[in-house]
Amino acid sequence: MTTAVDLVAELRSAGLTVAVAESLTGGLVVAELVSVPGASAVVAGGVVAYQTLLKHSLLGVDAGLLEREGAVHPDVAAQMAQGVRQRLTVDGRPADVGISTTGVAGPDPQDGKPVGTVYVGVSLGSHVDVTALSLEGDREAIRRATVSESLAAAERLLQRSRE
Repeated sequence: MTTAVDLVAELRSAGLTVAVAESLTGGLVVAELVSVPGASAVVAGGVVAYQTLLKHSLLGVDAGLLEREGAVHPDVAAQMAQGVRQRLTVDGRPADVGISTTGVAGPDPQDGKPVGTVYVGVSLGSHVDVTALSLEGDREAIRRATVSESLAAAERLLQRSRE
């Protein structure tokens, strides 16, 4: 299981920075990353775009996509991950890695999607991976599982990029 310590070490070793765009996790992913001593060397920051319209105005997610599909969609996760990299710059340079979370933690369905439907986006360069999750449990369990899955997804993409 990938931990924040592992991911921060991997980013630091590779000389990369990370930016996080969160919806259902409400800042938990970036909080997990910055809990690691030395994280300031790699974490550019995070954006909590909980409301759907903020995904467009803050992260550049296509307004038509949001209108057609709602916020819980794999393409939204992809665009959030790419958008946060471009918007959270360090010394005028975009973050190298973007991580995004969007989904339904409950207690009610959203945009026609059942509770536990989650998409995690990870962007590195022009490549974006989106992981679709179907999680179980209460609201807190879904949010915590999304954090763990986000860290693991970022680690997988970093490892593949080094192969």
